[in-house]
Amino acid sequence: MNLKNIIRSLLIFLKLDLTKNLEYDRLTRKILKRVVKPGTNCIDVGCHKGEILDLMLKFSPSGKHYAFEPIPYLHENLQKNYAGKAVIFSYALSDKNGKTTFQLVKNAPAYSGINKRKYNIAHPEIKEIEVEMRALDKLIPQEVPIGLIKIDVEGGEYGVLKGAEKLLRRDKPVVIFEFGMGASDYYGTQPDELYDFINSKAGLKIYTLKGYLNGSNALTSDGFENCFNTNSEYYFIATRS
Repeated sequence: MNLKNIIRSLLIFLKLDLTKNLEYDRLTRKILKRVVKPGTNCIDVGCHKGEILDLMLKFSPSGKHYAFEPIPYLHENLQKNYAGKAVIFSYALSDKNGKTTFQLVKNAPAYSGINKRKYNIAHPEIKEIEVEMRALDKLIPQEVPIGLIKIDVEGGEYGVLKGAEKLLRRDKPVVIFEFGMGASDYYGTQPDELYDFINSKAGLKIYTLKGYLNGSNALTSDGFENCFNTNSEYYFIATRS
């Protein structure tokens, strides 16, 4: 673990939410500790360096875990570090199968995604690469019930969810996902259509991370849209209750 990650872990442990992202990291860890039980099968979409996958393995060492990371060098590292522990795919996920261009942000890889988006750095170095694209419903065996999915794909989450409609209907997993202005709008996704899909097609209710942990009511369609339009919240959890 490098110095940056050590400092980040210390800030999360001390509950020092210096940024919104640090708060979301802390709350996500708290949610995983609550909902991932021994034997829970999990999916990490946008696995990056494996921070969330580590928690999935920690809380459910006997579970079947799947991780997706299309950036070649990150995928290679995951293959080395998690061999025998998780199934690692190099695919970008959406609701279609085929090839797609992918925007690799070399100096800020966490911003990388299928489409260009708003980048909160001064001079993003973007290299367009080609990657394989798949739908989750074509990859996850029906006999493996999924308990949790984490989605961090810099705006392309609606495509990921549509490509997992059968899985969502069947298993009703907890879904932790990002959806915010500056990313999701670059994919043409409107909050009302994502809200309707999660509620009507998947049968899940949407909460803010803090609201879920505090036992607050699920968001209404207007509440979810307000979070998006004001950018007051951009990480959410969808669950049966």
